[in-house]
Amino acid sequence: MGCCCDEDDTDILTHLMISNFPSSSSASPSSPSSSPTPSTVISPMNSHFSALSSTDILRLIFQNLPISDLARASCVCRVWNSVASDREIVTKAFIAPWKLKDLVRDPVSRSFWRDNNIGKFAISHRIVRGDSVASLAVKYSVQVMDIKRLNNMMSDHGIYSRERLLIPISNPDILINRTCFIELDVHAKREVAVLYPNDVPDRRNWCLSTRVSSEESKKRVVDSLKRSMQVDNETAQYYLSVSNGDPRAALAEFSQDLRWERQAGRS
Repeated sequence: MGCCCDEDDTDILTHLMISNFPSSSSASPSSPSSSPTPSTVISPMNSHFSALSSTDILRLIFQNLPISDLARASCVCRVWNSVASDREIVTKAFIAPWKLKDLVRDPVSRSFWRDNNIGKFAISHRIVRGDSVASLAVKYSVQVMDIKRLNNMMSDHGIYSRERLLIPISNPDILINRTCFIELDVHAKREVAVLYPNDVPDRRNWCLSTRVSSEESKKRVVDSLKRSMQVDNETAQYYLSVSNGDPRAALAEFSQDLRWERQAGRS
């Protein structure tokens, strides 16, 4: 099923202007059928509510929506998507239920913003001698299996080969007035809003997460170019490199070379 963002904005605005008022010829004011029924309820989506195309009005509305409703609103049309995807609005909606102080860094994938359940948060625990999954489960009052599941662990073996473990949050009150850092964890293979002691991230983990996020972003760009150009991975990487990492310039360079090849073939 295609997203409604694929529709043209003029088509969306046309839908917004469709009225659901019953015609005067179909029922008189005194007839019983003129009483309000569920089929004649007027909603903003089918009334003469042209303000729904104003970005200023949309910002006033969207800044009061929970994160799940923002995700739905972003699929209505391009105008709604641009407002519902605004970093300030999304961040405010994401941290509001947990009373967080701040959320640092942008996620690699926009799907990160689709929900903000407690599973999106974790505590960063730096591994020290004597630590075990069982002892950490007792220390943080969580289940052993929850730690293993979050960190993508099959067993307790190899814990000391890691710099840290992500600990699920069992008491959401510890998030109040704290700062979390969005990270793509190497071992967990997922993006998490990480809570550090004293709200200061570990430099080594932070740099590693930054490098992994950068590599993941580049991979997504290369995959997109592969689909657009209909070429192999190496060709897409080549054009991305000669265009200094600009996807638009890479497509333009590829199109220019393609035209030259076609003209050379005709001569």
